[in-house]
Amino acid sequence: MFKKLKLDELGRQDLESFKKSDKNNIILILDNVRSMHNVGSIFRTADGFGIKKIYLCGITAKPPHREIHKTALGAENSIDWQYYENPSEVINKLKSQGVKIIAIEQAEGSIPLNNFIYDEENPIAIILGNEVEGVSNEAMNMADSCVEIPQFGTKHSFNVSVCTGIVLWQLLG
Repeated sequence: MFKKLKLDELGRQDLESFKKSDKNNIILILDNVRSMHNVGSIFRTADGFGIKKIYLCGITAKPPHREIHKTALGAENSIDWQYYENPSEVINKLKSQGVKIIAIEQAEGSIPLNNFIYDEENPIAIILGNEVEGVSNEAMNMADSCVEIPQFGTKHSFNVSVCTGIVLWQLLG
């Protein structure tokens, strides 16, 4: 028989302890993600995986906003984030710091996610794109690698927040 754990039995860190704790060497770049619910969900997923930072770019909404909070459930306060109008600015900044840029997209020459080798010692930034258009051509042209999640059904893509969870689980699981 299984007994569900209560919140106080989970042993989670408080907000300040989490903010000071070591994070994974992964950064997320949200390239024109239009849905605030997706943005909030990605914040919550990033918190769950201990992601270092999220960069919000273009039309991607910024906290504080009640629609982001609805799915983030406070994770918008635990994850370090910054806004850039143009994704190329943040990509150039990260590249100058030695961060490898990984686009998550269906593209010619993409690497299946299950074949992508992640070296946890070296920082990477994962670009996640717009719900309709995907990762912008500008960001695609700046990426060091392109990774694709293999799919087996009739749909052409996963929701961007679901995609985030799949990618982070594969890299950190």
